[in-house]
Amino acid sequence: MRAPSGLLGPRGLLPLALLCLLAAARGSLADGQPTVSPLTSVPIEEERITKYSNLSLESHNIPPTASPLTSLPIRGEMMTKYSNLSLESHNISLTASPLTSLPIRGEMMTKYSNLSLESHNISLTEHSNVPVEKNITLERPSNIELTCQITISRGVNSVNVTWKKGDELLENYLTNATGCILYAQYMFTIINSKQMGSYSCFFGGEKEQRGTFNFKVPEIHGKNKPLITYVGDSTVLMCKCQHCSPLHWTWYHSNGSVQVPIDVQMSEKYAINRTNANETRLKIMQLTEDNQGSYWCHAVFQLGESEERVQLVVLSYLVPLKPFLGIVVEVAILVAVILLCETYTQKKKKHIDDGKEFEQVEQLKSDDTNGVENNAPRHRKNESVSQ
Repeated sequence: MRAPSGLLGPRGLLPLALLCLLAAARGSLADGQPTVSPLTSVPIEEERITKYSNLSLESHNIPPTASPLTSLPIRGEMMTKYSNLSLESHNISLTASPLTSLPIRGEMMTKYSNLSLESHNISLTEHSNVPVEKNITLERPSNIELTCQITISRGVNSVNVTWKKGDELLENYLTNATGCILYAQYMFTIINSKQMGSYSCFFGGEKEQRGTFNFKVPEIHGKNKPLITYVGDSTVLMCKCQHCSPLHWTWYHSNGSVQVPIDVQMSEKYAINRTNANETRLKIMQLTEDNQGSYWCHAVFQLGESEERVQLVVLSYLVPLKPFLGIVVEVAILVAVILLCETYTQKKKKHIDDGKEFEQVEQLKSDDTNGVENNAPRHRKNESVSQ
């Protein structure tokens, strides 16, 4: 029997054992039996792999119905083969009740285990008329655990619990009851600015009670009162963030409704001091009246932005003299009015005195005239008597 040419090795015929196997396979085909089974093909595959060991091996297997259980060994082999690649896992839960959502939150907390955990709680009463709010300052991504608790005297089973972010309904929360106290807990992770905002817990019953957690970035503090300086001087504007370190600071100048960024590289008039990470200082040199207006310091954080306004007023040196000049003018006007009044009074008094003196003179003249007329007849009478 002659072996087929496709099975010849580079050095001659195949070993005797391989020829026997081929003869057995041909005999089975002649008898009408099916093709070689996987068990009988194992030696041939081993020989072929040994012969072509310098080539890569590609294996493909398509099971007719591969269930998740039967695919586990394949996934394990694949994960071992591609261990240098990253793993992304996505899961969609159609009906996630508070109990079934625990593994999902546990996976999320494990994924972001390097982040810090922030725990906050709010206590409510069933007879409270005012919603309870709590402001939370958050600078960097964190795992958040929010808990609302309410004391119910009529029984906790009659209360419906709901969580919302703004107007959006939230799922995957926990509820627990201990005696007459009902707890509602919501856990999540804040990693960007879109997740900031207000998270509220609602306890519905005869009267709805609400507790709200307001998340915001740290506030920037500047000078509350306007900073007043003079033309030609230099001034320093400062903004500071308490117990926080912004990623970036930016200054803007607005003399109206438009904010213009200040570029210290393009102008020698400004200088920014960044000695401390939690504060920024803007120095303005050779001030003019055009430099007055509103200056905004803008801070950028990982979870959002914050800004503060500083008002600058630039005055000329004549401005402090204006009140003094006003006082001088008022005093001059007052003195002039007083002098005019005195002059008028003196003139009026003199006119009155002149009138009185004229009347006295006239009276004296009248008296002198009357005396002469009375003496003449008396003199004649005396003369007649003497005769």
